[in-house]
Amino acid sequence: MTGIHITDIESAINHWREKKPSPDGVTLSPEVRALAEVYALMVYHHETLADEFSFPKEALAAWMDWYASTPDTPCIAICSTSQGDAMCKGCGRSFEEVQHWTDMRPAEKRATWRRISLEGTAWRFNRYAERAAERRQTRDA
Repeated sequence: MTGIHITDIESAINHWREKKPSPDGVTLSPEVRALAEVYALMVYHHETLADEFSFPKEALAAWMDWYASTPDTPCIAICSTSQGDAMCKGCGRSFEEVQHWTDMRPAEKRATWRRISLEGTAWRFNRYAERAAERRQTRDA
């Protein structure tokens, strides 16, 4: 089942805590409150995935705002699926995920991001990514 993972809800809560900090250390913004209610229920029921189709409207809107602040695609413009690989060496997505990326729902994209991040084997997570960051820093300096 694809759903919204609890770690994404945590990230969305932190996004909103930074975007709309509590004025008194106690009061929550409406977005944090909506996400926190979902998070609390997930913890209580020992669930790691929330059903995206029954997500409360306010929580989904807050989650989508956080989602819009994340990178859309893991692509690093080195696509080995175009050379026949079943899994891209550059980004770690499967051929099907690369082909259908633009049609995937946000929760499906985040599930893919989670999988490739946990695997950490794609070039985007190794020395290639570090060299690209170093080049950007040198160029910007």
